[in-house]
Amino acid sequence: MESLTAERLAQGATRIGLKAHFEVLRWRLPAGARLNNDFTSLYARKLIDDHPEWSTLFELRRRRAR
Repeated sequence: MESLTAERLAQGATRIGLKAHFEVLRWRLPAGARLNNDFTSLYARKLIDDHPEWSTLFELRRRRAR
């Protein structure tokens, strides 16, 4: 996720959708590997925690408790 985000930034992106990252990763992962869309928001939050300078790249909404 970090390298995909860095690639998009290098291309001049100002907003990034994590769902698009997931689709790119699905093409790159070996057959049979799975990514669960339920975790995209958690990955976005993790990226922002690790790289606070990226906080404006991702739109975050309040998480609903289950």
